[in-house]
Amino acid sequence: MSTPDPADDTVRELMLVMPRLVGRIKRLPLPEQLRTLDLAPRHLSLLSLLLLDGPQTVSQLAESLSVAPTTVSLIVSELSRKGVLERREDDADRRRRIIDISSGSRPAISQWLSPGARAWRQALGPLTPAQRRMFVDTLLAYESAFTSAD
Repeated sequence: MSTPDPADDTVRELMLVMPRLVGRIKRLPLPEQLRTLDLAPRHLSLLSLLLLDGPQTVSQLAESLSVAPTTVSLIVSELSRKGVLERREDDADRRRRIIDISSGSRPAISQWLSPGARAWRQALGPLTPAQRRMFVDTLLAYESAFTSAD
């Protein structure tokens, strides 16, 4: 008989909580205005960045999302055509474009994403900065391990 892994109790608990968490997130009602847009996780990440951090360039978004600028450009083009995002010239450098959530879409996107941000703030608030960093690093390591298992 093999020796149990000391992490088994924690793994068991996480294996139970993760499906519940994902199920709750999937049940978040999408505001009426966004239902026909066929939004995917890549859209959620980009919209979250713009909602939390404000207008950014394609390069800034690409760096934050850890994807190529061409990938961000494709997403921005798609969401711009649907009226969700808008592009404007950067006053400091007219060659660059600043990407932002359109004023008409901002209330619906905020309504959709704010509950998740509030829940994260509530859960992470009591932790020290080092504990928050460890939590994020653990999730990233889990993602990496899960991805390499594919």
